[in-house]
Amino acid sequence: MKLIRTQGRGARKAAEAVAALERRGGAALDSVLPAVRRIVNDVRRNGDRALLRYAARFDGLADRNALQVSAEEMAAAWESADPALRQALATAAKQIRSFARRQLPKSWSSSPIAGLTTGQLVRPLGSAGCYVPSGRHPLPSTLLMTAIPAQAAGVERIVAVSPKPAQETLAAAHLLGIREFYRAGGAHAVAALAYGTESVARVDKIAGPGSLFVTAAKRLVSFDCSIDMLAGPTEIVVTSERGNAADIASDLVAQAEHDPEALAIFITTREALALEVIAETRLLAQSNPVAQEALARNGLVLLATTPDEARKLTNRIAPEHLTVDSAADLAWVQNAGSIFVGKWSAQPLGDYISGPNHTLPTGGMASVRGGLSVNDFVKLITVQEYTAEAINTLGPKAVLLAKAEGLSAHAEAVRTRLRSVVRTGTQIRRKNG
Repeated sequence: MKLIRTQGRGARKAAEAVAALERRGGAALDSVLPAVRRIVNDVRRNGDRALLRYAARFDGLADRNALQVSAEEMAAAWESADPALRQALATAAKQIRSFARRQLPKSWSSSPIAGLTTGQLVRPLGSAGCYVPSGRHPLPSTLLMTAIPAQAAGVERIVAVSPKPAQETLAAAHLLGIREFYRAGGAHAVAALAYGTESVARVDKIAGPGSLFVTAAKRLVSFDCSIDMLAGPTEIVVTSERGNAADIASDLVAQAEHDPEALAIFITTREALALEVIAETRLLAQSNPVAQEALARNGLVLLATTPDEARKLTNRIAPEHLTVDSAADLAWVQNAGSIFVGKWSAQPLGDYISGPNHTLPTGGMASVRGGLSVNDFVKLITVQEYTAEAINTLGPKAVLLAKAEGLSAHAEAVRTRLRSVVRTGTQIRRKNG
């Protein structure tokens, strides 16, 4: 890990480093976009023929009849799983489901003025596709994190895709009652979910992290099929004045082992703590080549002059994962995907079992959105109902606004109702007189 001071001779280098971090994001996608565009267009035009060809080439699918995982395979994976793992998966699922249900927005209505009722209806999407990576490590936790919020939202059809899915992932699918699971990954799986093939019906939304190819494909299809976000390599920032060096280093190494491109940053004002953390990360990463590479490429310690400067730097970086010293720090955090408070809140707990989602914004997108949630799988449909009394109150003002915009038909649609109110009111008065 590199140490950079924000003052003195290191000030310019620190400013450049932080500015570069603020600009991180989708640049890496450009290198794979041409290849991804060819794959996506091929699957869109040729359906199963293209999908199966790419699945055989990239995913090792030898038998086209094995594209869809059977319910029996998922059940067998569950039965053969270690009982302790089954219990851990069930506990994680319960935690995630409970959190998602608490996030679910509510339908409501109100009457802001006499005769006008406004409100919203909450309705689930019809279908969702869950992308589960299966590269360096099996990731059953990602299936839990993407499928359970969709289930909590009430989505009826949930489709999982994963290249060479691990037995642990198939076991998780059985636990959740997933009925559609396809052995496919990469850009071709994203294209199949977005546009449909003879074997895979299209979905309304695609969720879940993946490789550069997956992320680039999600970007390409995003105008035709909703996506959750463009998630890049894992990121961690720890901002601490009094943390334990071993604890801090363990979280940095834990997130760094995800990907050689992972970003791991420690921000503090205490030089002694900074040097301790650097030494501890070097020690802990000794037997972890992926973490070693990530820390060498993207490991950074920013030595700030004041706690206020450390906090401002943290918010500018807008990290995916952020660890802070205490609950009091929550007051200054503006930009983060998920926050871990205090020494006991190891970041991997959030990856698996806390309940909040581990599919989180990267590349600085934590400045504008939070992590995946039940809200990603529902629609908020607004409702408005007028009585004659309400349109008589608000209608003339709407006419003025329509006229100001030069939209005469808009104005006339309101005037028609206003004239009806006048006629109805006259008739009522005559009848009563």
